Amino acid sequence: MGEVVNLRQARKQKARTEKERRAGENRALHGRSNTERERDRLTSQKAEKFVAGHRREKPDDPGER
Repeated sequence: MGEVVNLRQARKQKARTEKERRAGENRALHGRSNTERERDRLTSQKAEKFVAGHRREKPDDPGER
C-alpha cells in the first residue's frame, strides 16, 4: 500500500513553499542593502540642498523682497 498523507499538512506545506518562493522574488526585486539606502538618502539630500541654495526666496521669507 501507499504512504498515508495528511492532506491538511500537505496543503500547508505547499502554501509555505509558495510563500517562500514569492518572498525570494520580492527580495531580488526590491531588496537593497543598508549601504545602498544610505547612498540614495545622501544623494537626495545633496540635491535638495543644492536646489534650496539656488532659490530666489528663502523659505523663511516668503513675502519679503
